[in-house]
Amino acid sequence: MSSESVQSEIEALRQDLHRHNRLYYIDHRPEISDEEFDRMLRRLQDLEEEYPQYRDPNSPTMRVGGDISGKFEKVKHRYPMLSLSNTYSLDELMDWAARVGKASAEEPEWVCELKYDGVAIGMRYEDGKLAQALTRGDGETGEDITTNVRTIGSVPLVLQGDYPDRFEIRGEIFMPLEAFAKMNAARVDAGEEAYMNPRNTAAGTLKLQDSAAVASRSLDCMLYGLYGDRLPGDNHFDNVKAAASWGFKTPDPSKRFIERCKSIKEIEAFLSYWENERRQLPFEVDGVVIKVNDYALQDELGFTAKSPRWAVAYKFKAEQATTRLHAVSYQVGRTGAITPVAELEPVLLGGTRVKRASLHNADQIARLDIRLGDAVQVEKGGEIIPKITAVDFTRRAADSHPFTYATHCPDCGTALIRKEGEALHYCPNTEHCPPQVKGRIEHYISRKAMNIDGLGAETVAQLFEAGLVKRPEHLYTLTKDQLLPLERMADKSAEKLLEGIEASRNVPFEQVLFALGIRYVGATVARKLARHFGSIDALMAADMDSLMAVDEIGERIAESVLDFFAERHNIEMVEALRAHGLQMEIKKENKEQKGSVFENKSLVVSGVFQNFSRDELKRSIEAYGGKVASSVSSNTDYLVAGDKMGPAKRKKAESLGVNILSEEQYLNMIASE
Repeated sequence: MSSESVQSEIEALRQDLHRHNRLYYIDHRPEISDEEFDRMLRRLQDLEEEYPQYRDPNSPTMRVGGDISGKFEKVKHRYPMLSLSNTYSLDELMDWAARVGKASAEEPEWVCELKYDGVAIGMRYEDGKLAQALTRGDGETGEDITTNVRTIGSVPLVLQGDYPDRFEIRGEIFMPLEAFAKMNAARVDAGEEAYMNPRNTAAGTLKLQDSAAVASRSLDCMLYGLYGDRLPGDNHFDNVKAAASWGFKTPDPSKRFIERCKSIKEIEAFLSYWENERRQLPFEVDGVVIKVNDYALQDELGFTAKSPRWAVAYKFKAEQATTRLHAVSYQVGRTGAITPVAELEPVLLGGTRVKRASLHNADQIARLDIRLGDAVQVEKGGEIIPKITAVDFTRRAADSHPFTYATHCPDCGTALIRKEGEALHYCPNTEHCPPQVKGRIEHYISRKAMNIDGLGAETVAQLFEAGLVKRPEHLYTLTKDQLLPLERMADKSAEKLLEGIEASRNVPFEQVLFALGIRYVGATVARKLARHFGSIDALMAADMDSLMAVDEIGERIAESVLDFFAERHNIEMVEALRAHGLQMEIKKENKEQKGSVFENKSLVVSGVFQNFSRDELKRSIEAYGGKVASSVSSNTDYLVAGDKMGPAKRKKAESLGVNILSEEQYLNMIASE
């Protein structure tokens, strides 16, 4: 065969197999038998092996899978994968919808869709081909599991129709109930322990280092969220329909998996329908997601640090079970917070054997009148850790006594404190309480903080027990001779750890600030504070008013920052870290400064722009000295207004006297630099 005829046959086979794969997994109307499909696939495999120059990562043969070399690479999301805020209350849901309605000039159109109980996935397509698939991770960075995702039959490797050149689509990977039952039956027959639930099994499957094993487990995928600068529609529902025409498995309107709703009453009808019908589905769902349909209004509403304001997840009534409370233990967090934990008689709940549950705090224990030996109701409503929600007083022993909450730290014996207005008790022995010390160091070395390679919780514990590390700055005085006596610490691992510590000296200031472990200062808040103040010295000198002037920094966070820097030992830690060469200010090159036209100005971006994507515009504002805020307030200097900007944001800006810039005016201002 000539090379031209070989290439032609390979391309024809690929097109046919992609088409038949779509007919089988997406449209559920196969045209050929499994035997015929397998014959065509084997022919393609043979040709690709004989002519490796024609191999393609998106060939149908890639669904068979194979070994994966090494760990999954971590990749930053182009668009953050934020979580949704949850509610279990219809009243709360209606309150949320009413708040959204006030932000719109007319009644919003909603989209209701099932909340699939699986593993979140984000996939990037370029020129109609799957380029990359990432897990949610921490929302900013996920793991590249493209090789495993290619094996899932309902994930198209090559698209059809009129699709954008480059876009991302997100959804959920899950294990159908039938596939889960078959796999467990086979495991039991083989004398192995059955898996507990489909969701955890799907999550574990996606992390396997053998994609052939992934391919054998019949995972499925439902996709429902599109992201990109040139999407065909201006609303969520139309773009989901468009994605279906490109070959994606998306929620089916004919099955009521997704619906447009014009009113609150229609939302309630959708919830009521699926509250009962969800048990008939061939896969697990745990609620309904309600979204604003219109992208312009979504943009108007914006985001909090953790979730969009234009969507919420309504969770179905949680699964419950009754068991016996044997004891209460106490966990000490890195900030000294004391969390009571119920030790239970093991009970099966939601496919998982539960023997511990959260008791939250002393008020919750008192409110429920929980006592040792009680028969208690345990609920799993979407939280990772189950919680106790009620006591069966009819089964309470006659000689039971009211529960007495701990008065001293279970680890160091220090008397606990509880600040006015706080729900939790705290151990104030921050410098010497072992769980706090180890917890702060574990936080300091974590990936989103200093990201010290070769150092984990187990090694931190060993360093602490050996008296080598009691504070973060002690890491920078470690030597190889000190490390080698530690258990499982060989020459190479000691060198890797020291190299990781050395590399941390170059970690950007915003991560150093997060690593300090200031209460309520997460990675996002640390980034805002670092960019606003620019240096640790400016932050330490800040007062309450200047802290609260930072976008989305409230009184609780501001007080926590002030309290942290009021402690002498924290100042000593900062100075010691500075002396060890850590970054205590934002480097000029990290600012990507191009000019100063917006120096110390706060800008809000709203609408759709011709010359920028929204992310590009935000980066441009920062490059010219400005700070990007998410909502208009009295501290806003400019509102950059694009097409389809929501009327509520413009009205608020006008009422506050905020300068409103068109895209052309913005370009003229930066061009004048």
